[in-house]
Amino acid sequence: MQTVKFFTLGCKVNQYDTQLLREQLLAFADFREIENNHPSDIYIINTCTVTASADKESFELIRRAKKENPLGLIIVTGCLAELDSEKIKDIDNKIIILKNKEKKDLLKKLPITNYQLPFTEQSSVSYFKGHTRAFLKIQEGCDNFCSYCKVPLVRGSSRSKNPNEVIEEFKTLIKNGYKEIVLCGICLGSFGKDLKPNIELIDLLERLDDLEGDFRIRLSSIEAWDITEKFIQNIEKIKKLCPHLHIPLQSGDNLILKLMNRPVTPELYLEKIERLREKLPLLVITTDVLVGFPYEKEENFLNTINLIKKIKPLKVHIFSFSPRPYTKAYSLGGKISLEQLKRRVNLLKEVVKEQSFRVKQDFLGESVRVLFESSYNKGDDLYWQGFADNYLKVKLNCKEDLKNRFLKVRLESIEDDYILGRF
Repeated sequence: MQTVKFFTLGCKVNQYDTQLLREQLLAFADFREIENNHPSDIYIINTCTVTASADKESFELIRRAKKENPLGLIIVTGCLAELDSEKIKDIDNKIIILKNKEKKDLLKKLPITNYQLPFTEQSSVSYFKGHTRAFLKIQEGCDNFCSYCKVPLVRGSSRSKNPNEVIEEFKTLIKNGYKEIVLCGICLGSFGKDLKPNIELIDLLERLDDLEGDFRIRLSSIEAWDITEKFIQNIEKIKKLCPHLHIPLQSGDNLILKLMNRPVTPELYLEKIERLREKLPLLVITTDVLVGFPYEKEENFLNTINLIKKIKPLKVHIFSFSPRPYTKAYSLGGKISLEQLKRRVNLLKEVVKEQSFRVKQDFLGESVRVLFESSYNKGDDLYWQGFADNYLKVKLNCKEDLKNRFLKVRLESIEDDYILGRF
């Protein structure tokens, strides 16, 4: 029996793709997955290329696998493999490159003769290894072409999964015990635009909401321009949808947004959030901000700071601008100094920390539903931790086994990233 190791870098879509590869391989061939420090016969590495640091981490992972077992078979897939296959081959020309669209052909790339079952192409997952929550990819690719982003080049144009297939996969995950399903995609809000007839994401949510079972639905991310009037008017009807939306911002300045080729203004972004909060008063927002984009002056950056204060997000993923080859922003001038970049990132972190604390304060004394995921010991006490429907991180002192259970918890005090609660 041969051994195999899986490694994943990057987004939820990549994590879903790895799980699909895992089920595809382990179901049809005689392999044993290992996660220890022992050498493996096969290494499947699902890479990311969204930033320069992601590139670096991907290459380091490939070299580490090569060092761990020089004779092992290494298969590299994911976004780095799309445009940087020659650099990967420089590490070892025996490495097998599997482009994103070729992931379904994994078994054809392996020297397998011991199939356990007749092979049929798999397009859905039935479980999610190592996770209490399950990710379900419903959309692939992106048509936006933000000027800093390589994703449309490595993932292709937007494609939606058949809604009936989504529902069947969703049912399987619920049947297998998952109480939170995170719908994910490269550009999730584009779901349905390429289908005939066209549908919207909110239409799919309505169908999922009608399914029986004790579960909740979370959206991984949605762009502001994909939040339609229909979405706003109907979101409160989706009772199983988590009151939490991740809406990327990137910049709160009109000039920088135009240079980024993002079809939204700060005013429209804020208006969408305000209208959503009218429908869902308990809605919590998280977002992304890209600091140090070319030609970002102090006044542009301060516009972002001011908008963040108005949005009051629970969490912000802060990225430093990383010039990506093949993108429009790669050849732009207007580069800011490393000193300025670090100062702005640190200032934004302080503002975000303050806003996050205020969001948590607003919920103290409230009762929320929490799905508990993991535990740890502190002295003689056992603490369980998990996420509330609105994405607040909650922990609870309890001796019982709470894993994968929904419980109503009263929020009492803030402890760093968490809110301490009680039954």
